[in-house]
Amino acid sequence: MISVVILISGRGSNMASLLAAADARTLPARIVGVLANRPDAGGLETATAAGVPTRVVDHKLFARREEFDAAMAAAIDEFAPDLVVLAGFMRILGDAFVRHYQGRLINIHPSLLPTFPGLHTHRRALAEGVRIHGCTVHFVTPDLDHGPIIAQAAVPVLDGDDEATLAGRVLAQEHQVYPQAVRWFAEGRLRVSGGRVILASPQDGSSALIAPQASGA
Repeated sequence: MISVVILISGRGSNMASLLAAADARTLPARIVGVLANRPDAGGLETATAAGVPTRVVDHKLFARREEFDAAMAAAIDEFAPDLVVLAGFMRILGDAFVRHYQGRLINIHPSLLPTFPGLHTHRRALAEGVRIHGCTVHFVTPDLDHGPIIAQAAVPVLDGDDEATLAGRVLAQEHQVYPQAVRWFAEGRLRVSGGRVILASPQDGSSALIAPQASGA
């Protein structure tokens, strides 16, 4: 069973989904620590209630990003995790930090990468008129919101959607796909070859998400 540290900046709903999966024993991992860069991050209370140790490394106390990265890495390494999971962690991490955890640092992003990296993904998806949107779990590399893709989940974009409704539909899928991706890592079923993630498991290629689908079509 692997040990996992989760980094958050806010309420940590993806963190909560991982804690629930670990508690239900559908995730063969121990969440050994939750770290936040903001002392008011709501997810800290959730983690504490679940009996998980927490730490705060407040980015506002550091003049340089490199100093913050070093302090965060030192706090993470106290737990000696096998995997570091970014779950709504809203700080850009420097190259040295990313390389320190290469191959064991993953993130979830609220778009179907490589489309819409960065912020305001749902707003941008609506503005571009895409019909399918979603989320991506990927290994973190020094390039922001890039890196070998582990898993993606897609949802239809409906004609009546606004940012809130689309975000809610995507978030529901994030809570499903992130524990699945972490489970694959924990089970040793992921390897990276030629910049792509290879999953050691049979895959079903028969299904497709088509949007829009009109009633009776």
